[in-house]
Amino acid sequence: MAWLRSRKAKSSKSNENLTTKSRKPPNTAFRQQRLRAWQPILSPQSVLPLLILVSAIFAPIGVALIITANNVQNLSIDYSHCATLAQSDTFSTIPSKYVRSHFKKKASVSPVWRLQNDTEHGNSTCELQFEIPTDLKKSIYVYYRLTKFYQNHRKYVQSFDIKQLKGENIAADDLTSDCDPLQTIGDKIVYPCGLIANSLFNDTYQMELSGVNETQLPYALTNQNIAWSADRNRYKKTTYNASQIVPPPNWAQKYPDGYTEANIPDLSQWEELQVWMRTAGLPTFYKLALKNETSTLPKGMYQMNIGLNYPVSMFGGSKAFILTTNSVIGGRNMSLGVLYLIVAGVSIVFGIVFLVKLIIQPRKLGDHSFLSFDDNTETENRPGTQDISVREIL
Repeated sequence: MAWLRSRKAKSSKSNENLTTKSRKPPNTAFRQQRLRAWQPILSPQSVLPLLILVSAIFAPIGVALIITANNVQNLSIDYSHCATLAQSDTFSTIPSKYVRSHFKKKASVSPVWRLQNDTEHGNSTCELQFEIPTDLKKSIYVYYRLTKFYQNHRKYVQSFDIKQLKGENIAADDLTSDCDPLQTIGDKIVYPCGLIANSLFNDTYQMELSGVNETQLPYALTNQNIAWSADRNRYKKTTYNASQIVPPPNWAQKYPDGYTEANIPDLSQWEELQVWMRTAGLPTFYKLALKNETSTLPKGMYQMNIGLNYPVSMFGGSKAFILTTNSVIGGRNMSLGVLYLIVAGVSIVFGIVFLVKLIIQPRKLGDHSFLSFDDNTETENRPGTQDISVREIL
């Protein structure tokens, strides 16, 4: 008997513990989700105006975006094969598949190219000549475009040391492991370390569009303020000594004898590097190289000389020279405007379908007041929320 009494006592204690440890929410209107809610009942009379309103808003916006993007004038020349297809003694016409242009007036002369080889220094220059058929109002931008280059790779994106870019004298052992395998070469620190800096785009664009034939005056371009202001403030001049650091391996052409006290790059002034270090999210991307925001580009024939240093065949990509104007929504991109028109078109089509259905086969709606999603027993025993105090609701 004593054993039974002790067992009952233990069971009663366990029941009390279960009761005290219960995690059931309080029986209030808020905790039990009994507050009044608005549940719209979709009917032809309510859906049709909504579809018409959506189409009326999206269609003008889409048309405006397309017109704005269409006003952007640009020229794109893929010069990836200039070293193999261009002649060295005379200018030859660039194959049409490598040229894309959009101007208000059609050009009368096709773009041409020529390859100049400097056998003494081992350098090659691709000379591009093209016609600008109309005056291009400011601003004028020169981009380079790369394809099939995956700057969004996880290891690549992280491959830099932010403290080193800010100018701090970071010891080799204190460099982030993200820079591996380009942290050190021998006993010297790679500056700047990492894969991003090592793969810097190093084709050189001349700082002007040279006039050709009747076009006598050159059109000046600048590489100042091509980087974001946030990036310009992030990079600082290094405090390393030349004896501590070496350039990345792929910078050997720019620094054949390594760093000296006179040629250590000042990253705060090197905006081409700052633009490159802001990695792109897609394998095809544009990066700003030069610009002119102060004067109009007159119509005429122009030449751009590009130093060929950056290999793209090794990863199956391509590189292109882009000259373009701009608009309030950016470059010439029809995608956003087309998307707005698609939404407007789909809305108007569904609106017409619903209207025809309503006319041909109308359906009488019942009395909404009879709709109830509550159990009858719960409804009878449940107090109305209008009679519940705020304390009880919470």
